[in-house]
Amino acid sequence: MDQVTEQTKTDASTASNGDKPAEPRNDTRSDSRTVRQVSVALILRGDEVLICQRRPDQPLGSKWEFPGGKMEPGETAEEALRRELKEELDIDATISTHVAHIRHNYRSGGAVDLQFFLVREYTGEVTNLIFQDVRWCPLRNLPEYDFVTADRNLVRDLAAGKLL
Repeated sequence: MDQVTEQTKTDASTASNGDKPAEPRNDTRSDSRTVRQVSVALILRGDEVLICQRRPDQPLGSKWEFPGGKMEPGETAEEALRRELKEELDIDATISTHVAHIRHNYRSGGAVDLQFFLVREYTGEVTNLIFQDVRWCPLRNLPEYDFVTADRNLVRDLAAGKLL
């Protein structure tokens, strides 16, 4: 798993919005970038994963993503993810295995540091509280959706059976 995670990190560092290459990771401007620490859930149900579509009025509107959100000061990645899943989907999740760590630099100058965790168990019914759409998607069909750029390499790897 560590080898795949490292590959995902490498691939993600070269991904960008559109087809243009991202700025190099060792760019001297990277120290001045705002890096958002984000926890993300891969909520599994058999061979399906829960995906969420951003509302059109949000940044990256109508793009697909996995549920989760920004870590607050003093929170661990797991604590943040439990809180976010309650706020977004009204579920109480059991956070499981760490799957991947991706750092993505946006052309706008911002960056996200994404921690992906498996969620196989939760209590409550998945309720869409903030998204345009929420659906269960077979892992193999993930590439059919227009995901946010930061998730695209992970989506490819999940669909190819490389991570789970």
